[in-house]
Amino acid sequence: MLEVGRIGRAVGLRGEVSVTLLTNRTERVTPGAELHCDAGVLRVTSHRTHAKKHIVTFESIKDRTSAEALNGMLLRAEPIDDPDELWAHDLIGKDVIDQHGTNHGEVVAIVANPASDLLELVNGDLIPTHFITTTADQIHVNTPEGLLSCE
Repeated sequence: MLEVGRIGRAVGLRGEVSVTLLTNRTERVTPGAELHCDAGVLRVTSHRTHAKKHIVTFESIKDRTSAEALNGMLLRAEPIDDPDELWAHDLIGKDVIDQHGTNHGEVVAIVANPASDLLELVNGDLIPTHFITTTADQIHVNTPEGLLSCE
C-alpha cells in the first residue's frame, strides 16, 4: 500500500474532512475510491476542492464527531497500474548504472525537491530524476561529470 494522503480537520457538520494529497493523482479521492487508514477502509462518496485542499465525504462517516476522530490519519491505497508513470516505489532497491557502466549502488529513498525529485543512493549520493531512464531491474543515469562522488 502507498501513502496517498492525510486527513485533516473536519469541515462542517455532515462528516466532511479536508484531505491533503501526497500524490498528483486526484482520482484517489473521486467518488467510489477506497482508501485505507487506521480506522479501516473508507469509501469516498463525494469530493470537491477548496483552497488547494480536497474536501471529502466518506460513506461510513456521517457527522462531525466521526470526522474529527479521523484527523491526522494517513490514507493508503493500492498502486495505480499506469505504464506511462515513473513510480517512486518502483525505484527503491534498484541499482544505478552510469553512462560508463559503473554501478553506484542501489536507491534507498526518493527525496522531494522543487526542481526535480532526487534519488538517494546507499552511499549518500543524490541524483536528479531528470537524468534517469529505467529498465526492469536497473536505473541508468547519464550525469554530468562530477555529480557522483566517485567521478
